[in-house]
Amino acid sequence: MKRDSIYYQIFKRFPGLLFELVDNPPLQGQNYRFESVEVKETAFRINGVFLPPEDATLRVIFFAEVQFQKDEALYYRFFTESLMYLNRNRSQYDDWFCVVIFSSRSLEPSDQKTHRIFLNSDQVQRIYLDELGATNQQPIGINLMQLTLASDEVMAKEARLLIERLKLEETDTLPKNEILDIITTIAVYKFSSLSREEVEAMLGLTLEQTRVYQEAKAEGREEGREEGREEGREEREAEMLKLTVPLLLQTGMSVEQIAQHLNVDIEAVQIAARSST
Repeated sequence: MKRDSIYYQIFKRFPGLLFELVDNPPLQGQNYRFESVEVKETAFRINGVFLPPEDATLRVIFFAEVQFQKDEALYYRFFTESLMYLNRNRSQYDDWFCVVIFSSRSLEPSDQKTHRIFLNSDQVQRIYLDELGATNQQPIGINLMQLTLASDEVMAKEARLLIERLKLEETDTLPKNEILDIITTIAVYKFSSLSREEVEAMLGLTLEQTRVYQEAKAEGREEGREEGREEGREEREAEMLKLTVPLLLQTGMSVEQIAQHLNVDIEAVQIAARSST
């Protein structure tokens, strides 16, 4: 999870989306909480753990990893961290399950023999987002995850189609306004260099109506930064950075990594980070 910032943010706010993908979702999936946990007396920090609600009849812990780049050590790290957590927290669960989400099958580690006891079991599920089928044939929750794979050129069109579909269909797992927030979060992340007006035109909606923008606006009012801003490109870029930098900081990325990822100056990231605290 720590390798893909947008999924960390999505699962943190909407943990129930994971269970749109798994074959046997828990009965209280919508009440799970997504956490980053530290295994005491080790150097491990597990960023993708879904913990069951306290009143769950069957307490099943889900470990999740999202992989958008090749990593031959993935299974070594993932299963070691998961089992270490299980060992340290034996009284807190009745069962466990692992979910590994790849953007493409080609990114899976080539060595699948060493960990075959896990990979061939019913406690581990591997998911390939690009093999889930056409977007118009999938539940909206899965469409949201597929949206992160779209190229910049295609993403805007698919986002608009998803928004139109959202208006026509009933949703069981998430309220429509929260789904819209996820679409907005993905758009803001992928098009961080665009102004608010440009993102609005691209999606065909008003960002002021979404949680992503309202939270940023509230923070701006609290620190008195909404008034007196200079107009022009720098102001629009600063506004968009203010939306994206706090999300990326929550994933554990450093200021330098964020600056490189967004292709902006470190000073601009530092200003956006200070404005969000």
